[in-house]
Amino acid sequence: MIRPLLLWPLLLLLTGCSAFSTKDNADPPAELVELESELRIKTLWSRSLEGSEDAYLKIAPAISEGRLYVAEPSGEVIAFDAQTGKKVWSVDLDVPISGGPGVDEGVVAVGTQEAELILLNTEDGSERWRRTVSSEVLSVPAIGRGRVVCRTVDGRVVALDIDTGETLWTYNRSVPVLTLRGDSSPVVSENQALVGFANGKLVSLQLDNGVAAWEAAIATPKGRTELERVVDIDAELKVVEGTVYAAAFHGEVAAVSETSGVVLWQRELSSHAGLDADWRQLYITDEGDHIWSLDTTNGATLWQQKSLHARQLSAPAMVDSYLVVGDYDGYLHWLSQYDGRMLARTRAGGDRIRVKPLVHDGIVYVLGEGGKLSALQVEPVETDNP
Repeated sequence: MIRPLLLWPLLLLLTGCSAFSTKDNADPPAELVELESELRIKTLWSRSLEGSEDAYLKIAPAISEGRLYVAEPSGEVIAFDAQTGKKVWSVDLDVPISGGPGVDEGVVAVGTQEAELILLNTEDGSERWRRTVSSEVLSVPAIGRGRVVCRTVDGRVVALDIDTGETLWTYNRSVPVLTLRGDSSPVVSENQALVGFANGKLVSLQLDNGVAAWEAAIATPKGRTELERVVDIDAELKVVEGTVYAAAFHGEVAAVSETSGVVLWQRELSSHAGLDADWRQLYITDEGDHIWSLDTTNGATLWQQKSLHARQLSAPAMVDSYLVVGDYDGYLHWLSQYDGRMLARTRAGGDRIRVKPLVHDGIVYVLGEGGKLSALQVEPVETDNP
């Protein structure tokens, strides 16, 4: 099979470290200064898995009902007990995996480099079905309301029946001449699939028929060259209490009404790594590897942390009252949600942590590019200070 990527000779392969910014590319990573830890970081368990030779894959762990699911690029899918790290089952799919896993409703979904979508049962890893889609899958398939929604690199979104694998509908958007290598994963919320596209548009598709309910512009291409006009929405979307938060490269970060598509606020802030949010604050890593806290009501800046400049950060993840973010050298940095100050630093292997740490029930799961999977827990350090 000829992959559609080969039909795009001008496709750009970008890192999360501002490939379009001469200043950021020229700047060396910020040196780490000695830090007196205010937190105790405990490693609950760790496992060594297969690393990725493709620096642009963002295969991340997923968790559901006490099990942690991980896909290896060579084709193996593994289920672990989330508390102990004990392997529950593993299965080799005999095809390179490039997207996923997504998990819900008793199934695990992965996408492949060979344009396949494969569905497994969470109980034992047995294969339910596999179907050919239009092109390579670099995103996480979304599962909900009896459907599996898959985004492919050629701009298509397809919904398949969770039981039979039958194609229920397909939605297509054209892809710009130049684009980042990667796709924002669809999100199933209520009776819609929310999808960000490479043209800077966020679209709500009705789960029943794939018809667009609304469309919002997160970024508008600007500049005289194709390079300057890249406005991909590659960062993952976040839905909180009826508001969708999205960010675009060379564009803006925005809050959008989930029901109407009305843009509630937006401000210029370019991001490829991604964001996290609750009802009070939005946290985002920008293209210069600065971490921002924004007010979710209006997008105003609450604080900015610049000390990790050019360290090729992941998206920040919220855990308790802290933030955790990974860097290019395998370090995890722990920040205060309140003011952004650095609280602690620990190392989870010597390879880059590209994907956003996964947080569940106070446990942080981290997967480095070298294949080290770790489960960590954070505790405050007791002091005599009042």
